[in-house]
Amino acid sequence: MDALTHLWSPIRIKDLELANRAVMPAMGTLLGNPDGTVSDALCACMKRRAKSGVGLVITEVTAVHPTAVIDDREIGAYEDRFIPGLKRLAETIHKAGARAAVQLHHAGRESFYLLKKGEAVAPSALPSLVYGLTAREMTIKEIREIIQAFGQAAVRVRQAGFDAVEVHGAHGYLLTQFLSALSNRREDEYGGDFKNRARFVLEVVQEVRQSVGPDFPIILRLSCEEFIKGGYTVEDVQTILPDLVRAGADVIHASIGTHGSPGGVSSASAEYEPGFNVWRARKVKETVDVPVIAVGRFSEPALADEVIARGEADLVAFGRQQLADPDFLIKAREGRPEQIRKCLACNQGCIERLILEGRSIRCAINPETGQELAYPRGWAKVSRQVWVVGAGPAGLTAASEAARLGHKVTLFEKEDHPGGQVRFAGRAPHKELYAQWLDGLIDQVRRRGVKIQTKTPVTAAMLAETQPEVVILAVGAEPIRPDVPGLDRPMVGQASAILEGRIRPGREVLVVGGGLIGMETADFLLAQGSRVTVIEQLPKSPVTKAAAHGYMLHKRLQTGGCHLSFNTVLKSIQEDSVTVTNAGQEEEIRPVDQVVLAAGMKPCSDLIETLETLKIRYFVVGDAAQVRRIIEAVEEGARAAWEV
Repeated sequence: MDALTHLWSPIRIKDLELANRAVMPAMGTLLGNPDGTVSDALCACMKRRAKSGVGLVITEVTAVHPTAVIDDREIGAYEDRFIPGLKRLAETIHKAGARAAVQLHHAGRESFYLLKKGEAVAPSALPSLVYGLTAREMTIKEIREIIQAFGQAAVRVRQAGFDAVEVHGAHGYLLTQFLSALSNRREDEYGGDFKNRARFVLEVVQEVRQSVGPDFPIILRLSCEEFIKGGYTVEDVQTILPDLVRAGADVIHASIGTHGSPGGVSSASAEYEPGFNVWRARKVKETVDVPVIAVGRFSEPALADEVIARGEADLVAFGRQQLADPDFLIKAREGRPEQIRKCLACNQGCIERLILEGRSIRCAINPETGQELAYPRGWAKVSRQVWVVGAGPAGLTAASEAARLGHKVTLFEKEDHPGGQVRFAGRAPHKELYAQWLDGLIDQVRRRGVKIQTKTPVTAAMLAETQPEVVILAVGAEPIRPDVPGLDRPMVGQASAILEGRIRPGREVLVVGGGLIGMETADFLLAQGSRVTVIEQLPKSPVTKAAAHGYMLHKRLQTGGCHLSFNTVLKSIQEDSVTVTNAGQEEEIRPVDQVVLAAGMKPCSDLIETLETLKIRYFVVGDAAQVRRIIEAVEEGARAAWEV
């Protein structure tokens, strides 16, 4: 047993007793039915999280009004027809061992779904910071209708058997929009100074309290700092906290930022230290005498225990960590913290997938998340001989999952170490977690009994001789080499060789390619003291600033003095310079003492023809099928194993 006595200690909120201080915060899943009712998939997802041993599960955003939704799959509580589904969700969480709360939500102007339909409402008619479209300004009548809707939705939640409600006053949604001077320009009683702008939040909490009675716990999630130029601060929030507690808030959930804040701080990337937001929770505790939930990149139970022990917060929320490894609390209790699969804070399968892609939740490193109904449990009906060729993320995941299901798995890797491209990515600044995840995945593969053969390229002769029943091809991709004069000069090397340390960084470096590999290599080189120029043939960077890591990466390159040149194509490499064309005009860049190639990757198609000829059943996964991200590699590797 571990000794996380503070995290494991119970806590009482009104009549609700929680077995421990670990909270799963609300996270959008888009797993609801198209009519906003609770689905089997959502129940399965929440059941898996509740089985983690967490004290409280706060289910995802739940619309209080037809104008509240971010998508037609957002579950609702604005009509009685939603009660049966909500009741089933509450029962599911309770049977799995946790207490349950619903997060009451109104998107306001941050709903692309309603903005496109012209039905989104907001405090003022100002463009969304996320989507750029403008909502309609709410009338006083509509404001009062929405306030009442929060109360009515809370009553339905209580009728459904939930233990508490959480009012969503964070992350740039409607309540935050009223708080913020950047989104609230009203001149009536709901606008003006910060106290007046807080009136809407205050009246919502009051309405919920009056509707559910004095004993039903109300959590208020607040962005305690807007984290945007001209936005409100934690000191501003401290001035209204006593009023909010008097209005009926029993717990303050101290979050940060909006989805429009630079760097995506509300779903902070790996650039932010675990627990980076705790000091704001401490500020709340200094102001009001109610339990406070801290949130902000928590993945280690030990850190949460320390925060509670120091009195900085009373509970700690583990959000994305629950997606990455819903067994992390069990592993901590059983004294196996080294086996915890830590969240990478990559956001590929969670917030970016929802907001940028409009698709339901996944996790880049946990193929079970969002696919709980499809995820096979127990042994396969027939144990097969499976060869997995290539030990990158796709191959390692395929081998691990196939072995978990009882197949006899051999994993082949032509290099001397498994890991694929992630071995190099884990060397880039702020991506150490990728290397840790890779080591953990390799360890898991070994613990599941997979035979790993490194320095072993699979050949046609090997396949013909052994005739495995199934082959999963995860051979990855190879670098694209531009056909230009001078490419064979000693000053030219691949990005992977720089990141792995096989080539020492130069002083004046040209990086060819402004995709993620090129920009992360430039980031690495800047940290080594190199002066760096990145050229990219596209008119703008393929690395979007809308993603949290992308924003931070662009910012570091700019601050570090890296020169990014777009519409620029490499033409030739000389002894101490290169020739490029920029928007069709030829120019020379000098001095250059090193050229680093990061011009993209192309899939390896080895062995497919052999497998077809030998009539061996096979799957092609990850970069071998198409060069993409970790999330696609992991999901395809897992699904291939599931289908064996």
